[in-house]
Amino acid sequence: MIDWTFIALAAAGGFVGGAMNALAGGGSFATMPTLIALGLPSTIANATSNVALQPAAMASAWAYRHGLGPVMGVTMRRIAAITFGGALMGSLLLFLTPPRAFDVIVPWLLLTATMAIAAGPRAAIWLARIAQPGPRALMTAQGLLGIYGGYFGGGIGMMLTAAWGLLSGRSPAQLAAPRTLMLATANAAATLVFIATGMVAWAQCLPMLAGGIVGGWSGALIGRRLPVGIIRGWTLLLTLVTTLVFFWRGYFA
Repeated sequence: MIDWTFIALAAAGGFVGGAMNALAGGGSFATMPTLIALGLPSTIANATSNVALQPAAMASAWAYRHGLGPVMGVTMRRIAAITFGGALMGSLLLFLTPPRAFDVIVPWLLLTATMAIAAGPRAAIWLARIAQPGPRALMTAQGLLGIYGGYFGGGIGMMLTAAWGLLSGRSPAQLAAPRTLMLATANAAATLVFIATGMVAWAQCLPMLAGGIVGGWSGALIGRRLPVGIIRGWTLLLTLVTTLVFFWRGYFA
């Protein structure tokens, strides 16, 4: 017998997650808690969330395709290759991580993402005063972000926005298109590993995937019209709340 409530909850989580990824990143903050609420262990929930959001990430990247261009002189092709390789490493690392260890690690990754988003614009101004980071700094940062994206993925879009904004001084709106493409690239690499290692719960994944496609396309269209401040404020609030919840779950539950 089909459990329509189960399907509706998974699809709704996918819609919200896909829209969030298109707007500013952080879609996993909606999909991963939904999957855990549906009964999945944290590592399986993370892998399933990644696979479910992959088509949404691709839909968003297509919607943003006209805004693509080099970042600090580094081509999209090179950044994508670095991201893909790092994400392969990160997703293999997740496969080797016990669920309990992951529960302890995740809150700190979320806290890092929250701090990066909160400090992003001011930190970029400060860095511009004391240093002139170049393409090598960007590629090094991208390799580390690729590993992060493959291992966890939560907030990877926001981490990309924060890091690129810090290094290049460009606004989140200017970075939306390349950020969305790199999010899709990291997800693609991780998806290959998670499917090959049997970490995907397909009963939860498929309805979430369908909701994510609709949300990803809708979010990209909305993101072109919303003020940057509203997108950043909403994302920061959601990231902070999710971080507190995962700290409680990892250390006090």
